Amino acid sequence: MRKRHEEEIDNKERWLVSYADFITLLFAFFVVMYSISSVNEGKYKVLSDSLEGIFNAPQKSTKPIPIGDELARSEGYKSKEINLTPLFKSPELADDKEKQDIQDNQDLKNIAAEFEKSLADLIQDQKVSVQKMEDWIEISLEDTVVFSSGGVEPIDEAFPIIEKIARILKKHDNAMLVEGHTDNIPIRTGTFPSNWELSAARAASVVRYLALEGVSPGRMAAMGYGEFRPLVRNDTAQGRRKNRRVVLLVSKSNDLRTSLMN
Repeated sequence: MRKRHEEEIDNKERWLVSYADFITLLFAFFVVMYSISSVNEGKYKVLSDSLEGIFNAPQKSTKPIPIGDELARSEGYKSKEINLTPLFKSPELADDKEKQDIQDNQDLKNIAAEFEKSLADLIQDQKVSVQKMEDWIEISLEDTVVFSSGGVEPIDEAFPIIEKIARILKKHDNAMLVEGHTDNIPIRTGTFPSNWELSAARAASVVRYLALEGVSPGRMAAMGYGEFRPLVRNDTAQGRRKNRRVVLLVSKSNDLRTSLMN
């Protein structure tokens, strides 16, 4: 009787084992649900981008395996071309670009030396200046060297100077921008309502005569700044004289748009 009584007690407590297992499974279930609801947004974004890159990647084969009618396939489907452009420039390409930059700088230096030699007398009289910059040569001409007061047609003494400049430029392919500058004394005539028109007309006049001397027009552009880019103050006659000028910018590049953007 005692043995049977102990077995009955033991059998009644077996449900605790199943209950403990159920509680354990329920706890694990809620842990998993919590972990899913707390997804790391950064990691999810990385995973999403990776999957999107895989599914949107270009076709890797230039010759897909034909299935069915090849003619119908060629009419209804065009395979994507593989972009073979390298992600990084090779050392050889980098070296070539560096060598080209060195050569362009040397060529620009040589052109500056030619201008300095050809215009030496005007440079000595401080009527003309030649400066070698990093990407261009700046040749600045006082307006009295090229134009009469308020005029846009070159004076007789200007034509030999224009011929010298053109003789050098014809031997090279460098792009060039011609700038017109004035002082701050207002001008108001029927032809030129402001200094802007006057400065632009002077720059265009120089470009036109350089083209007549054989410089390719496609390499040149004209721009007028009026009185808004002075070198010095305009409160003295000497300062105003320095600010009235025509500037030729000879670029290291032979592309005019690239030169203008730089």
